[in-house]
Parts: sequence; structure tokens; C-alpha cells
Amino acid sequence: MDKYYKKWFGFLALPAAILFLMVVIIPFVFGVLYSFSAWRGTYFVGGEHFYNAWVWFENYVEAFKSEKFIKAFVNTVQFTLVAVVVINVVSLGLSLMLTNIKKLSGVYRAIFFMPNLLGGLALGYIWQFIFEIVYSQILFGEGDKGIIHIEALCNMTQNHTKAMFALVILASWQMAGYMMLIYITGLNNIPLDLYEAASIDGATALQRFRHITLPMLMPSFTIVFFMTLANCFKLLDQNVALTDGKFDTRLLAFQILRTVKDKTPPDYGLAQAQAVIFFVLIAAVTLVQVSITKKKEVEA
Repeated sequence: MDKYYKKWFGFLALPAAILFLMVVIIPFVFGVLYSFSAWRGTYFVGGEHFYNAWVWFENYVEAFKSEKFIKAFVNTVQFTLVAVVVINVVSLGLSLMLTNIKKLSGVYRAIFFMPNLLGGLALGYIWQFIFEIVYSQILFGEGDKGIIHIEALCNMTQNHTKAMFALVILASWQMAGYMMLIYITGLNNIPLDLYEAASIDGATALQRFRHITLPMLMPSFTIVFFMTLANCFKLLDQNVALTDGKFDTRLLAFQILRTVKDKTPPDYGLAQAQAVIFFVLIAAVTLVQVSITKKKEVEA
């Protein structure tokens, strides 16, 4: 079987390689080139080709001078820092709970994983209904509108701070189930002998978690942190559906999407420059995160 795979690997992988080249690599290269030009979507300023409209780094300079882009960057960093922590805490807590449940654990795993199967737009509209109708008018509204009034949970999409936390809740609900499965796999790979030996030596549950579980889960932490960082930085559909960028809640992906509408005529060159900056930012953050967590991994 190994000889078969070695013989036919190149041939079998060729369609996927061609598709990746056509769909990802070539558009990315053209995108980078267009970011240095005055591209208006349907035409180039100054000629028929991008090299006739070459503006060098003007689009990048304008991007960094844009208050909307800088604010979107700040919003994205703030949202990502909070969301990554919440998602990891929730998913790790769920994984620890389910590894100790003997009956119906598979059913619970499926239930917690299901939100990850929903599209971002659908999730955004579902949670918009929950925040504005269920929370604000049924459960936590003021006066006769709610069972118990909690101002912090009312009209959560109509205030900057509340809306950012609403996005965190949405993202955590969507991603925690998927990350939970990664943590469960890591927990199942930890030898039980380590826990038994620690118990015999008198280690408490907290000590076992700190000195055995956390170090042995570092490979899982590497994967989960990478995925949550990348997914939170590039969050788009949920931002569009839940707040539509109102109340100063634009994240970077949403800002890039709306840049062409903020300019007349649409400035696709500027939007593409922002997209390149966005790519470099995500790549740098994730590479640094992976290198740091990789150093802390412990061989089981």
C-alpha cells in the first residue's frame, strides 16, 4: 500500500494543487499587485492595466491614515483578546466535564458541536433576535417587559461596549464546541498512570490539573489558540448580521468590505491594500503564537 501511495501521490495530488494555485495563489498575487494601483473595480485610473495606474505605497499610507481602519484594527484586537480567552476557557471546561461523563457523552458532544455547523450570517441573525427580543423584551427588560431587569443585557446590539461583548458571546457559542473536541482528544491521550501516581503522592485535583493536565495539553493548546486567533481576527459574517458595523463595531474584515462603499468612486485599490495588511497581521500573530506554544509543548 505504501508503494502505491508513493507511486501515485503526485498524480493524485495534482488536481488539488492546480485548484489551490488557481483559486488561492494566483488571485493572491494579483491582489498584492492591485494594492499598488489606482484600481476602481471596473477600470484602472490612467490606463487599461494595473501598471498604468501604479501609485506605489499611496494606498498603504492612506490605509494607515484612515481613522475607520485604525478604529477597526483596535476593535479587532480588543475583540480577539477577549474572545480567545473566553473560547478557550469554555471549551476546556466543556472537555473536562464531558471526559468525566460516562452516559450520553456522545450526545452532549454533538449538541455542543452543532453551533459550529451554522453559517455566520444565520448565527448573527439568531443572536440578534435573542439579544433584542428574548433578552431585552422577555427576560431582562425594564418594567413589565422582563422577568428580572438587568440593564447590561438589554439592547446589547445598540451600544458599542455591549455589542462587542455580544460578538464575543456569539463567537464563543459557535467555536467552543469545535475546540472542545480538540481538547477532548488531547485529554484522552494523557496516560492515566500519571494521575494515579500523583494521587498516590497526595496531589490535589488542582495540582494534578496544573502540573499534569495543562503541560500535557500543550499540543492541543497550540492548535486551539492558532484556530481561535485566526478565526477571531477574520470574523466577518457575524459582524455583518449582528451589528452591521453600527455603533462603532466594525472589525477589520468588515472594514475592508465596506471600504469600497465609503469612497466615490469605489476605491478597490485601497481595499486591497487593507486586505494585504490584514493578511500580514494575521500571519505574524499566528506564527508568533505557534512558535511560543510549540516551545512549551511536552512530549507525552
